[in-house]
Amino acid sequence: MQRVKSLLTPTLLVARHQTAGRGRAGRTWLSTPDGVLTFSLAWEFPAGAQSMMGLPLAVGVAIAERLLQLGVPVQLKWPNDILRNGKKLAGILVESQAGQTQSSWAVIGIGLNLSVPAELEREIGQEVADAAWLAQMDRNQLLAQLLQALQVALTEFSLQGFSAFVERWNRLHAHTQQTVVIMEQGEVLHQGIALGVDALGCLLLQTEQGEQRIHSGDVSLRPLP
Repeated sequence: MQRVKSLLTPTLLVARHQTAGRGRAGRTWLSTPDGVLTFSLAWEFPAGAQSMMGLPLAVGVAIAERLLQLGVPVQLKWPNDILRNGKKLAGILVESQAGQTQSSWAVIGIGLNLSVPAELEREIGQEVADAAWLAQMDRNQLLAQLLQALQVALTEFSLQGFSAFVERWNRLHAHTQQTVVIMEQGEVLHQGIALGVDALGCLLLQTEQGEQRIHSGDVSLRPLP
């Protein structure tokens, strides 16, 4: 983020070890050098921040589709998690910053669990998923696979926006037609049936008051039993 204004081309930063990993809403992202793949990709959008609506979801589609091709069955949790067997396998954090002209840069941070030891899971405080098959891959080859998928997706997103990803995201939706609650800082804001997402990346929620569009912000989705 500090280097954005000096960047001229897409730039990748891979962190084998993190001292201050962050997730959404300023939450701490915990990792281990050999068990979690963590990297950030800076990508410029000439049309500015207004053209980046739905970008985290498009990134989720790109990563999920490539993981499926690599033999890892995954689904998407709105707005920016990748799940395996209902547990979090990867998280996505997208932040933006103005460039030198009218453009905006997105810094796309991704953390992918490969082999999570029990002590890290205890530190996280909840069960998470990992992918032993991916952990056996050469780390640079895995990274190259993910970056190739991101390059294609980000180029497509720059041209068409999130509309090119809506159907693909909804096909991978982990909670479609399930009753969920939308929470913010521990308080329930909405409850209803998750229908999918629209062309802006908003969650469509069928509630007793009718269909509502939920913007991501700092809210979280939780499925009800």
